[in-house]
Amino acid sequence: MNTPIHDTPSDVAAIDGCVVVSGPGGVAVTLSADAAEETANRLHKSATEARNQRNTDLALSDTPES
Repeated sequence: MNTPIHDTPSDVAAIDGCVVVSGPGGVAVTLSADAAEETANRLHKSATEARNQRNTDLALSDTPES
């Protein structure tokens, strides 16, 4: 992956009935409540998948070679 990986979470606020997200790398987006909720679900799912991938990679790197 050639894009920077950020360890800092985004800031999120409810403003005037919308959800405003701002974060590292210039992330700035305003979403409806429904779009924000679905985005949150997708982020959670993908974060779990990424963590599992990382854990699998770590477990494989700890396996002694034959």
